[in-house]
Amino acid sequence: QPFGEWCNLQPKDAAKMPESAWKLLFYTFSWSYGLYLLFFTDYPFFYDPPSVFYDWKKGMEVPTDIAIAYLLQCSFYGHSIYATAYMDTWRKDSVVMLLHHVVTLTLIALSYAFRYHNVGILVLFLHDVNDVQLEFTKLNVYFKHRGGVYHRLNDVISNIGCLTFSISWFWFRLYWFPLKVLYTTCHSSLQSVPNIPFYFFFNALLLILTLMNIYWFLYIILFVGKVLLGQVQEVNDVREYDVEESRKPPLGKE
Repeated sequence: QPFGEWCNLQPKDAAKMPESAWKLLFYTFSWSYGLYLLFFTDYPFFYDPPSVFYDWKKGMEVPTDIAIAYLLQCSFYGHSIYATAYMDTWRKDSVVMLLHHVVTLTLIALSYAFRYHNVGILVLFLHDVNDVQLEFTKLNVYFKHRGGVYHRLNDVISNIGCLTFSISWFWFRLYWFPLKVLYTTCHSSLQSVPNIPFYFFFNALLLILTLMNIYWFLYIILFVGKVLLGQVQEVNDVREYDVEESRKPPLGKE
């Protein structure tokens, strides 16, 4: 926050910048750690998704490196439920965001309890990459007007970030996620572990997550369509109301 004030951001941008900066820091670390687990260790989950259920059994030991990832993610999403409700700028999809955090925290906690941690790492990896791009793009949106001066470099970066974010959202969440995760949990899990516990419960939560990914992708398509039609001249956060509407009143006050 002091850095945003030092850069003389516009008041509406200075209010939102710390949230995006914190999330960028977290998601960069968490996605990088997921990248390490899936591509620089012996875990074959990305290239062989059905392997997440090989040798599965109740009460199996959770490897320390995966347990660390779970502790990190569970802590973050537990905090995010509170932050979305009481700390972050209120947006028109904040209710859906709260639902997303509740579903995600439930999946993380219960997948650890029932030892579905292998597929959990794959789910987190496929989602965190988009959040890295989103928060980086939003920071450049906030910094393109600072000190009363327009900064073209931040504008160009935010435009490129918007494009790559849109493509990666579709590729990771709407293509790879169903292909690698949903197919594995809905079909391959029954091949490896007949009568696997809570089959319908976990798959229902994953399908809810997919529906929310589709919901947010509609926002992305809407925004890109407006840009192509010339209705929007610059990249902004299409999730937000106007500044006056985006201020959520304090709890217990009108």
